[in-house]
Amino acid sequence: MSRTTHLSRSLRATAIAAALLSLALPAHAELAASGEPPAAKQAWKAVTVAEGVRQPWGIAWLGDGRALVTSKQGSLHILNGQQFEAVPLVGMPAVFAGGQGGLLDIVIHPQDADKANPRVYMTVSTGTNEANRTTLVQGVFDGKQVTGIKTLFKVGTDKSGGQHFGSRLLWLPDGTLLMSVADGGNPPLRIGDRLAREQAQNLATHLGSILRLTDEGKPAPGNPLAAKGAVPELWSIGHRNVQGLARDPVSGRVWATEHGPRGGDELNLIVAGGNYGWPLQGYGADYQTHEPVGKHEVAGMINPTVAWVPSPGPSGLAFYTGDKIPAWRGSVFSGGLASKDIRRVALDAKGNVIGQDRLAIGARVRDVRQGPDGYLYALTDEENGRLLRIVAQ
Repeated sequence: MSRTTHLSRSLRATAIAAALLSLALPAHAELAASGEPPAAKQAWKAVTVAEGVRQPWGIAWLGDGRALVTSKQGSLHILNGQQFEAVPLVGMPAVFAGGQGGLLDIVIHPQDADKANPRVYMTVSTGTNEANRTTLVQGVFDGKQVTGIKTLFKVGTDKSGGQHFGSRLLWLPDGTLLMSVADGGNPPLRIGDRLAREQAQNLATHLGSILRLTDEGKPAPGNPLAAKGAVPELWSIGHRNVQGLARDPVSGRVWATEHGPRGGDELNLIVAGGNYGWPLQGYGADYQTHEPVGKHEVAGMINPTVAWVPSPGPSGLAFYTGDKIPAWRGSVFSGGLASKDIRRVALDAKGNVIGQDRLAIGARVRDVRQGPDGYLYALTDEENGRLLRIVAQ
């Protein structure tokens, strides 16, 4: 039997088991998993703005309309018109670009949006294959290069291998910074006395969490889990691998997408102090054993808003408030790596899901963002990575 056939049968078996289990439980007991949504009814097309960045990962716009784009391989690029140009990184720590690691997300300090020399924040994996961790750095962009780069924060627990770093960044209105950190890796990888994935329930580590930091990389005041003896940076726990973070500027709701294992990727509404269950709760299966990991619902843990089976491999996330396609306003858009698409999740005013559809891109989508011009943009995870603008037809 081929691996593909085995995987297909395993996924069908998992779906059948989930359906049978749902029949045995009260209707309100668990969330029904979503399959691939239908094609978007809104007519649209993707226009290539620029190309040429190897495996782009994150994008941040400057006040002058240009954009900085990270490459997973460890380089930074600026979009000037319709072309990318390299941006030197002065003082950058050595980048561990093995596996899923590399130079990851990027944001501009909100107070510097219109300044000539803005502070730039980036997440990066540092270390070696034997000992590495997700790290937050900050430098100043002087128009040509990023200088004075310094490390503000690094995950306190080293791991090995090239799996599961996260990592997205999101500013909150109070000037604090959310940073996602993944659980460290799949079995049989162990960290200390437990499987790496079990660290997501360990309040003594940063792994498998969303952190809330000051703009200097310190624990933000009022973090909700500190009173329980947690490391002081924790904002929420029980995450496997959050690679999308976005905020609704009207309601203030924070949304996150994260990778499950085989099947079971999630869209979550993030609340301070919340436990999102991994690995005790989930919709996916172990890569090695094909057995379900956790239950679909565990008391005291927060259910996902959407669980996708099979996995689209969610990446960057955007909350759309633009005016270019009014029918999409108030929706969240999630990039898909495995699915090679963008998923639109339509929400009502209370944050309830009222529909889903998809934009087939035909390439791995690493990041999705709304630009300052009100258009939706996407980065493709390719050797000759592209920046796409999504426009109505």
